[in-house]
Amino acid sequence: MSMHVPPPTVAERLSVLPHSNPGCDNARLALFAMRRMGANGLSDARAAHAMFTAFGEGFRRPLMLVRAFMADLAGTAAGPIAIAHCCCPRMTHAEAALIHVLSRVERQPDNARLLLGDLLGIRRIDGVLASAAAVAMAFADEGRPISG
Repeated sequence: MSMHVPPPTVAERLSVLPHSNPGCDNARLALFAMRRMGANGLSDARAAHAMFTAFGEGFRRPLMLVRAFMADLAGTAAGPIAIAHCCCPRMTHAEAALIHVLSRVERQPDNARLLLGDLLGIRRIDGVLASAAAVAMAFADEGRPISG
């Protein structure tokens, strides 16, 4: 006996994925890598390939720093961080917050600190904030600054 489950309504989808993907190509690259690593592990080959394709020979530093950032997030968060499927055209609240942090950590560190602390549910976020700053700097140093 099979049950027919109706597809989710637009309102239901928007409540889970309330944010549009970022307009910045570099932010979308960071989001893709974070989604792939969050779903498939830090050594996800598609994330590595996307970083190699975008950065060319300079891909190692940004890739390793995104891996370190994801490991810091996972090891520090007081609860789960919701991520969408890698090809989803919308973002969760958590993903939007991470992109916001990466795009503002260098220019507005206090704003990024508060947002990251709220996302992780902890007060001491200096290590994770430093990881976010390193990712943002690596992207910028390679000519791909993240803007959100």
